Amino acid sequence: MFLRVYNTLSREKEEFVPREGDKVRMYVCGPNVYGPCHVGHAMSYLVFDVIRRYLEYRGYQVTHVQNFTDIEDRIIETANSLGVTVQELAEKYMARFLREMDALHVQRAHHYPRATEVIPKIQEMVQGLIDKGHAYQVDGDVYFHITSDPDYGKLTRQSIEAMRAGARVRVDERKEHELDFALWKAAKPGEPSWDSPWGKGRPGWHIECSAMVLQYLGDQIEIHGGGEDVIFPHHEDEIAQSECYTGKVPFVKYWLHNGLLRPTEDQEKMTRHLGNFISCEEALERYNPDAIRLFILSSHYRSPITWSEEGILASDRGLERLRAALRPASVDADTGGDELMAVAEQAREEFIEAMDDDFNTARAIAHLFDLGRAINQARDVGVPAEALTSAQEILREVTDVLGLTLEHFGGHVDLEKLREVAVVIRNDLVAAGKSGLLEQLESRRLLESLGDSDAEGWIESYLGLRSELRATGEYELADKIRAELAGLGITVEDGAEGSTWRVG
Repeated sequence: MFLRVYNTLSREKEEFVPREGDKVRMYVCGPNVYGPCHVGHAMSYLVFDVIRRYLEYRGYQVTHVQNFTDIEDRIIETANSLGVTVQELAEKYMARFLREMDALHVQRAHHYPRATEVIPKIQEMVQGLIDKGHAYQVDGDVYFHITSDPDYGKLTRQSIEAMRAGARVRVDERKEHELDFALWKAAKPGEPSWDSPWGKGRPGWHIECSAMVLQYLGDQIEIHGGGEDVIFPHHEDEIAQSECYTGKVPFVKYWLHNGLLRPTEDQEKMTRHLGNFISCEEALERYNPDAIRLFILSSHYRSPITWSEEGILASDRGLERLRAALRPASVDADTGGDELMAVAEQAREEFIEAMDDDFNTARAIAHLFDLGRAINQARDVGVPAEALTSAQEILREVTDVLGLTLEHFGGHVDLEKLREVAVVIRNDLVAAGKSGLLEQLESRRLLESLGDSDAEGWIESYLGLRSELRATGEYELADKIRAELAGLGITVEDGAEGSTWRVG
């Protein structure tokens, strides 16, 4: 098996072959930090987090760079309207971004360069483009001359005339062509600026990413990622200025773009300037981070998705089945282990096959649930502990690739009240003369002081005891456990794949 990825440049799936052995240089366009990130932004970072995780799972050495755009028109406008400095505004939203991505289990990039940190590299590139005849100065501004690049438009596969017809650009009589874009902008009153050969000014948006790629990863890289909404003009312009400056083609071997997250079916995408978004902060307050990840990854990364609370909650219910598959065996047995391991190994192979097909997380997740179902069924009927543990390790292995922690999410559970439940159950077992089950209760250490113990482990122990009661026909006592847990706000649901629980 080998990995194939869809390259926006070629419009085809191509075998993934890095330039240098197993080394992968990956650059992902980061946020413009003039405001809070929303779940549409998060979709892109989740997608490329999984792409990185899978590449590393397959043995590649990935260097991941993601930028912060900390100087740009909207940041300046917002900072001025709030009466704060551009730096203060940028620092606030960069810190918030990292907290929210941490909460969504997005691995941190190896480098987070800021546009303001690469001003010397930007100026070096701008001067180089001027020297090579690809850029020109006008009143302190410097523009890239798109007609100087015969390949301009190769990413979007449009002629310059077609791009001009579809572009929304301000008419500027000073430019030689209306699609020429700014590499350097002359300073305006009240704006941050830097000295340059063309006078005080600041960088244009597109040149920032090219400079950061060249400074942190080199002249040519394997993967450049971002949302499909930045294919034009941002990524088209990146290609032109980078290849014209270095003379090396291609600047990027594989261009990967994710589809967009829509707030409703009739809206193309979430945008901060329209206000039709759900912030990451709000989403994290309301939903399990794993559920958000599973919801997004249940569609192919190149497909558009419509945000849906119903879909998030359905994903959360699916996660309960996976969590149940990680519980210890309720019935031990001497047989059945070979069959379970065969299913587990096959599920892993099918998971890899799906991910090798352009990171098809939707199909990979289906195989993940097949494995969870097989584990739940084997655990309930009885399977050797060693086989169960091995199958669970494979389940953990593939869920880790998707960045799923399988942790519970919900409200607070009072630990001391959990202990009181154990006392109630013990009294019921004594009254019913169930000495064997009483020993099980004692062996689970549910009568000891909780101290700083984890509530999740205690709840799982209650469910294990409840399964034993149900297996021996003691349904009344089993229902008593369920009712006691319900009194603590813990909902227990029984299904074909075993019992699951959630808080609330």
